[in-house]
Amino acid sequence: MTNEKPTMVDMSMEQLIQQAAKTAPITTRDITTHIPEGHTQVDLFKNQEIRKTCHNDEWWYSVVDIVGALSQSTDPSRYWPELKSNIIKESGGSELLGEIEKLKMPGKDGKMYPTDCANPETIFRIIQSIPSPHAEPFKKWLAKTAYERVLEAQNPEIAVSRAIMTWKIQGREDDWIKNRLQTVVSRNLLTREWQERGVKEGLEYAMLTDTISRGTFEKSTSEHYEYKGLNKKRHNLRDHMTGLELVLTMLGEEATKEFAVDRDAQGFRENREAAKSGGAVAGDARKSIENQTRKPVLSRDNFLPKNNQQKLLEE
Repeated sequence: MTNEKPTMVDMSMEQLIQQAAKTAPITTRDITTHIPEGHTQVDLFKNQEIRKTCHNDEWWYSVVDIVGALSQSTDPSRYWPELKSNIIKESGGSELLGEIEKLKMPGKDGKMYPTDCANPETIFRIIQSIPSPHAEPFKKWLAKTAYERVLEAQNPEIAVSRAIMTWKIQGREDDWIKNRLQTVVSRNLLTREWQERGVKEGLEYAMLTDTISRGTFEKSTSEHYEYKGLNKKRHNLRDHMTGLELVLTMLGEEATKEFAVDRDAQGFRENREAAKSGGAVAGDARKSIENQTRKPVLSRDNFLPKNNQQKLLEE
């Protein structure tokens, strides 16, 4: 039996995160600043101090500090054990609590003490158990402060985690997020192939992308933006695609890469022919779906904010 690598469709969310990070442009890893393990900082949320420490190239937060900020308890160190018991009773949250680690953080006296800490994803889940009017503002604050660019460069998976948290706050379903991650991987692998085959980054990448898009959706990228009512300078088109649009986008890019490799396409012209073939594969799939469902695949739907609160989140 051969040990074949799983395709993107078969990958778990964790595998997709790792693959998206692994295929990230090399420049994101070329850094000169490094935040050392155990380095501690203090952030402010509504004038409340929130301690965080760098652990495994990621910020981990003091759970007690966050519980205190959200519950406004006068004694958060007592409230947190009670909340842990409730989490276990109500949702069998032993798995969630297992994600919490004791890390050393400075106390009020300046000495270092083992403190319950969790990464942003676990903190996000703990917040769901705290009835607080500050929960939603805190989620937005966490998404902005948890993933600093220096950490993203140290560990590209951090950048992917930032995007996932933002999508979750915006209400995206897990299936949509998985599809979106698949397009991240397919795009990174395709542009890496283009680079190795002598395609120039910038205009030539954009022209080949348009070729795939026209073959897939019968619209250029700019026309797709306009069709969805998006601003090309402010929005990322793929962040506003439906799940099916994402799947077809990935199919077009994967097929284009396979044609480029199979034909050993070199330079812009030969890779444009591969892009035409790849777009045609995805376009045929789209037409087949439309013929059977009797409705268009291309949708005007987007995820633009419907009210001021969502607008603030997206901006």
